[in-house]
Amino acid sequence: MTAKIQEETLAANTDADSVGNRADVRADIRAAAARVLRLEADGLQGLAAQLDENFDAAVALLSGIKGKLVISGMGKSGHIGRKIAATLASTGTPAHYVHPGEASHGDLGMIGPDDGVLALSNSGETAELNDLVAYAKFRGIPLLAMVGKAPSTLGSAADVALVLPAMPEACPMGLAPTTSTTMMLGLGDALAVAMMELRGFSADQFQVLHPGGRLGQAFIKVDDLMHRDDNVPVCTADTVMSAAILTMTEKRFGCVGVVDDSGTLIGIVTDGDLSRHMDDGLMAKRVGDVMTPTPKTIRGGALAAEALGLMNASQITCLFVTENSGGPDAALGVPIGILHVHDILRAGIA
Repeated sequence: MTAKIQEETLAANTDADSVGNRADVRADIRAAAARVLRLEADGLQGLAAQLDENFDAAVALLSGIKGKLVISGMGKSGHIGRKIAATLASTGTPAHYVHPGEASHGDLGMIGPDDGVLALSNSGETAELNDLVAYAKFRGIPLLAMVGKAPSTLGSAADVALVLPAMPEACPMGLAPTTSTTMMLGLGDALAVAMMELRGFSADQFQVLHPGGRLGQAFIKVDDLMHRDDNVPVCTADTVMSAAILTMTEKRFGCVGVVDDSGTLIGIVTDGDLSRHMDDGLMAKRVGDVMTPTPKTIRGGALAAEALGLMNASQITCLFVTENSGGPDAALGVPIGILHVHDILRAGIA
């Protein structure tokens, strides 16, 4: 970089810094930003107010698709289409995005006879969508449109057209898609949530589609992490403490569950119990003389985060996982597993 260019760059940066530090300029910038947010919020409110039977028809169209929903749009509408496809796919409605230009060069083959198409265009006259729309109409593939103007070529061709309310763009020149794309994005979310509720999309299904990251961790259940079968340390109340301590040592959970003749959990012996009863006669005592009755338990279908909360509140490191026995002590249940706090922390839940 020459000395002259360096001087000009330094001067430009200095001017920018001085402008950025002026209170009047900062106020104008904030006012412009607030105006954008208000206009886009007005667009969303207007969209909510005009939801009608067309929205019902759009949901019915989506629910009738046996395959996947193919979403397409050009420019900013295309970016919104990608996000809508991702949201639908992650909430139980199979969907993916196809670029309209690529569709005209072979990607139309991604659309099967059981699929549907969602085409996005603010003007409703996007020429790049013509081949895709023609392909859908010729093969009887359901076509849903999201447009900003009515009537329009795309809106007229669609089986169902969702028309955005006429709201000003937040761009000061009224040109850059801002309010319109915000409304498209909101309408896509509305369709996704409507489909979730219609299909009864559950937290279990959500976890299956979100195995990674914080979302996946939030839906991990106790029975996904618990130790089972021979790994569960249990004994009866008549067991001598010497044998119970061997079980505690072998299983390495720092505790042993106590069950009655029906297999129902009635107590627990922990390291703390051993300390409280430590004397020369401990080894010859019976477990029933040492145990703490009615231990804390949790069901296998509970979220692991719930188990962690219970452990923290009770200041314990292990929980027996139980299922109802149906007997007189059914509230305690039969131990089917055990969960250690380290199991939860290793799963990334904290």
